[in-house]
Amino acid sequence: MPEGTQPVTDFRIDHYLGQWYEIARLDHGFESGLECVTANYSLRDDGDIRVINRGYDPEEQRWESAEGRASFAGEPDVGHLKVSFFGPFYAGYSVLALDPDYQHALVAGPDRDYLWILSRQPTMPAATYSAYLDRAQALDFPVDELISVEQDPAHCPPQPDTPSAG
Repeated sequence: MPEGTQPVTDFRIDHYLGQWYEIARLDHGFESGLECVTANYSLRDDGDIRVINRGYDPEEQRWESAEGRASFAGEPDVGHLKVSFFGPFYAGYSVLALDPDYQHALVAGPDRDYLWILSRQPTMPAATYSAYLDRAQALDFPVDELISVEQDPAHCPPQPDTPSAG
């Protein structure tokens, strides 16, 4: 996890499972140009977590998706996981802030180049967004580089039922 950060404690994976909407992110090649991005977490039969990330490419007018697996990097009551989308290669996934109702989350990757603000709804109250932005800035993330992710239902076509190669 990024140096100087701590994942949330009293983490309950059963509350974290389900769909999250990406409200803002530090952009990267694997998500570049994608809008309407969601992440869906579910339990696998082997006890790990299935991760399905989907995003809409408006230029290509198609959905892209990637399926990965996650497991706890340590204790299961700490929001620090390791996630892999590419075979045996894992990266850190740290939940740095999470509201008590599991409706909003601030998530970092292995370093300060990866940051996401997530919500259970396609929008997030401005005050909540501002609080998560302040938290990220206090942790020395480059918040001025965050991009807003389009989530307007009028702009996002229905997602496919199953992941497609992307």
